[in-house]
Amino acid sequence: MDVLKVSAKSNPKSVAGALAAVLRERGTAEVQAVGAGAVNQSIKAIAIARGFVAPNGINLIAIPAFSEIVIDGEERTAIRFIVEPR
Repeated sequence: MDVLKVSAKSNPKSVAGALAAVLRERGTAEVQAVGAGAVNQSIKAIAIARGFVAPNGINLIAIPAFSEIVIDGEERTAIRFIVEPR
């Protein structure tokens, strides 16, 4: 599964469009964020994406989980949201 990586500077509407496209194509998606700002943008994007796919009868849920990743040789904790239809 492809992981959509979100930063604090990501445009939530753009992320929501990408998220909706992945959901329509694959049925499930993962969003990854490191830091409070990135988590904030991710949640906004998931909320916007719900509005994008709702007319198709799709009700989204997001399941949060922690993930350990390596950035520039340094281990960091990321938050991953598994997004799928209910």
